[in-house]
Amino acid sequence: MYHNPVMLQESVDGLNIQPNGIYVDVTFGGGGHSKEILSRLENGRLLAFDQDADALSNSLTDPRFTLIHQNFKYLKNFLRLHKVSKIDGLIADLGVSSHQFDVAERGFSTRFDGFLDARMDNRSEQTAAGIINSYSLSDLTRVFRIYGELKNAYGLSKCLIENRDKTPINTAEELKFCLASFAPRNRENKFFAQIFQALRIEVNEELESLQSLLNQCTEVIKPEGRLVVLSYHSLEDRLVKNFIKSGNFEGELEKDFYGNVLAPFQSVVRKALVANEKEIELNNRARSAKLRIAARTNL
Repeated sequence: MYHNPVMLQESVDGLNIQPNGIYVDVTFGGGGHSKEILSRLENGRLLAFDQDADALSNSLTDPRFTLIHQNFKYLKNFLRLHKVSKIDGLIADLGVSSHQFDVAERGFSTRFDGFLDARMDNRSEQTAAGIINSYSLSDLTRVFRIYGELKNAYGLSKCLIENRDKTPINTAEELKFCLASFAPRNRENKFFAQIFQALRIEVNEELESLQSLLNQCTEVIKPEGRLVVLSYHSLEDRLVKNFIKSGNFEGELEKDFYGNVLAPFQSVVRKALVANEKEIELNNRARSAKLRIAARTNL
């Protein structure tokens, strides 16, 4: 299985699909969401984005479907290229697919030894190994403190620099060996997952790309059109939550003379939806998923 979509029905239901509408799936992956969207369309249209070359082999043969091999931060440019200016809804299933985690040479998982790659798009030049072996102490500390949410970011960054000066750190096992003394007892797996998450976010500029995508959604989604986002860690979810609430990433509300909130989106669900216990049993990745659904306002 390439990737088992989390909360598939709930997320596609959230799009409130109009049979003749135009929709965008910005994280195509194994095509799970796209297939479900197409099953609800009649003469509508679906455009999908994926920057990972591996996803291209999952493309769908359907005249209503177009797959674009690009990062979703280029949303508006490529919609324009395909003669689309406004859409009825957009879905984003953020983070790393099961397939990416399970392929050792991609360097996303702590479970395998291999080159520290972590690129979602193998056309880009930056890798996790490149970051570890070239970043300054302050930049490494920033990456691990902000993206890994690690309290001992300074100390472990200093340790990496001292070790890389003797010999480069290029593989997962070399990285884990170097930082083993920093891993809390009985919480080693979580610690290294945070390390790998931090590197992956930095390599792929994930949070910057997400912010760019959300800002572009304001321009391309029609009034009453839907925005559906699945996120898997607090950094992503906080950006999405604040953006839906206020139209900015700080969550600062702007109100009109009468006290009404001026925001481009309005939440359709009171709070983020989470997977039920049955789904979590079948797919452990569902445990950390948060689903947010919003409708475009007239602002």
